[in-house]
Amino acid sequence: MAKCETCGNDYDLAFEVRTVGGTHTFDSIECAAHKLAPVCEHCQCRILGHGLQGGGQFFCCAHCARMSGKPELADRV
Repeated sequence: MAKCETCGNDYDLAFEVRTVGGTHTFDSIECAAHKLAPVCEHCQCRILGHGLQGGGQFFCCAHCARMSGKPELADRV
């Protein structure tokens, strides 16, 4: 069995996610998202979909980007 690096659960159906920074072991998609997903600079939510990025900052939506002084970032339509 493998141990989830987010919650510590020792689980027989754990899986690995490979990133540029290494290999990570998780027991659920929720734990993987909690550890690996970027965080919105404005509202601090985890960005699980198509977020926005500008100047090294991540935002969950154009509203949060505008509120953080990045009016040039726009949602894709």
